[in-house]
Amino acid sequence: MDITVRFAARAIDAVRSVAIAEILPRFRSVEPTRKQDGSLVTDADLAAQAALVRRLGALEPLPVMGEEMSPEDQRAIFERGGRFWCVDPLDGTSNFSRGVPFFAVSVALMEDARPLFGTVYDPIADEAYFAVRGAGAWLNHRPLIVPGQAPPLDRAVAEVSLRRDTAGLRAALKKRAPYQRRLTSGSSALSWCHLAAARTDVMLHSGQKLWDYAAGALILDEAEGSLAALQQDDFWSAPLWSRSVVAARSAPLLEEWKAWVRAELSAARENP
Repeated sequence: MDITVRFAARAIDAVRSVAIAEILPRFRSVEPTRKQDGSLVTDADLAAQAALVRRLGALEPLPVMGEEMSPEDQRAIFERGGRFWCVDPLDGTSNFSRGVPFFAVSVALMEDARPLFGTVYDPIADEAYFAVRGAGAWLNHRPLIVPGQAPPLDRAVAEVSLRRDTAGLRAALKKRAPYQRRLTSGSSALSWCHLAAARTDVMLHSGQKLWDYAAGALILDEAEGSLAALQQDDFWSAPLWSRSVVAARSAPLLEEWKAWVRAELSAARENP
């Protein structure tokens, strides 16, 4: 299967249609419940995932790994190898359940551990970001390339989302943040895309799952942004199921950001 313009258009149309039919009508009208891992889920998550399984299967009959599946089923799909769909039916469920209009649908076509195609759709803004590996990135069919010039770190807008495994880093950012302003949006998929669109300048997220980054990281990569993991420079070779990201609009800005982050992590380990 070649990833053609027609294929991309049909995939984006499927994602947009599911968002319009299953997510937007439930916005501000559903109550969340908690899954076994403590995260939130709503009827919109479940309905959107079921609809995406049908629509993507009609487009290309491959296994679908969805966020709302059991971990055992997710790993079984990955371990069989080859191509599969990787879906986050509603990224930003906490925002969605609180009536905050910042959430997205994320879909990637994977081959083993790497995305070949990815799209992130923001139904509130009606913005479809997408990318094809080796062919570029787009926003609503406009080529998406991060501007070559970026501000220095001390004037940057940062998107930061940290979990408990980086508590030392969280304290450092609170006491001596190296950037000018910080955002925490609540949607990993849109964080990647807004960095690719130069709406933010740097990003730091810890512990992302495959469906959190599969489409967004490809979009940033193909938009010529710069990305790495917390502990290694090759983002794509970092641990698959819980991957941290340090990213920036430009390579020089990434070097500055990455150096600060890693120095603080090192200091936290030496002085727990």
